[in-house]
Amino acid sequence: MAIVVRIDVELAKKKMPVGEFAERVGITPANIAVLKNGRAKAIRFSTLEAMCEVLDCQPGDLLEWAPDGAPDWAE
Repeated sequence: MAIVVRIDVELAKKKMPVGEFAERVGITPANIAVLKNGRAKAIRFSTLEAMCEVLDCQPGDLLEWAPDGAPDWAE
């Protein structure tokens, strides 16, 4: 996968449970899981904006590009 989603890192920094995060962002915990597990095909900018607002971070704190073929440990 070329885009790595780092929601777990920011949630851990803020000590925020996934349920609270999902509620504050306005999406379901299941959709948070889809993002966290790398199964999402897209994300709306409005959702990314809400996530950054709730976590007080930048989009680059949540998303990272990794070259295709990079070993799993590199993620």
